[in-house]
Amino acid sequence: MDIGMVGLGRMGANMAARLARGGHRVAGFDPGAAAREAAQAQGVEAFDSLAALVAALPAPRALWLMVPAGAAVDATLDALGPLLQPGDIVVDGGNSNYKDSQRRAAQCRGSGVHFLDCGTSGGVWGLAEGYSLMVGGDEAACERLRPLLETLAPAPDRGWGRVGPSGAGHFAKMVHNGIEYGMMQAYAEGFAIMQRKESLALDLPQVAEIWRHGSVVRSWLLDLAADALNDNPALEGIAPYVADSGEGRWTVAEAIELEVSAPVITLSLMERLRSREKDSFADKMLAALRDRFGGHGVKRG
Repeated sequence: MDIGMVGLGRMGANMAARLARGGHRVAGFDPGAAAREAAQAQGVEAFDSLAALVAALPAPRALWLMVPAGAAVDATLDALGPLLQPGDIVVDGGNSNYKDSQRRAAQCRGSGVHFLDCGTSGGVWGLAEGYSLMVGGDEAACERLRPLLETLAPAPDRGWGRVGPSGAGHFAKMVHNGIEYGMMQAYAEGFAIMQRKESLALDLPQVAEIWRHGSVVRSWLLDLAADALNDNPALEGIAPYVADSGEGRWTVAEAIELEVSAPVITLSLMERLRSREKDSFADKMLAALRDRFGGHGVKRG
């Protein structure tokens, strides 16, 4: 197929390269000259404007957006609007909020353009291993892109699918990332407990490697944990600061709105927020209260 990739950053460039290796003609756009040059080295035709990209694609066109969630997606759709024709397909493969995707689908529908929201998981390993793809939107439009989806996925018959109407793809990816928060937090806490038990002098890289085979807690995340510990057993030089990109917050908000109990995901999000407190007023208050009611004293700092 012919596909236009808008956004040739880390994820977009790797996806474009996987598609090109799979025999598709990939045309790409990125405002950065370095990104365009790197993509060209991977067999991607790179253009320096959206207009040139769209003009290079035969109708009906298929364009895949890999741009930051939020205003950047809306700005890109606004710029593409006058360039597209009825029957064209636009896919948002980023981590957009599903409500934004529903709004954008309705907006595109008004001009006869199909909008698909595709939750994409795979990170930096997707180029070699394939991507997990959760697609929301028109079933016929999704079917038209089957050759592309089969190439991006780990295998043509697994790792991808249309999961529902507009918004469903990004909703599924949002929950996927919320689950990821909980899994990562559990691994982190478990290894922290073992690290603290100094009297047993546990070899954490060894334990992680043992768990990777046959254990009920084995997973790709555990594989990555084992790699990290093998490279840096004490995790030296890594600041105890954990960022988040929004999906965990959205998952917790949806759980509250739907009245679904999700304590693990919620607490894992809270722990990420707590990691950023360099001078916790709450902890100071706790220490002061213990001293006031029990005379336990406080540590001065």
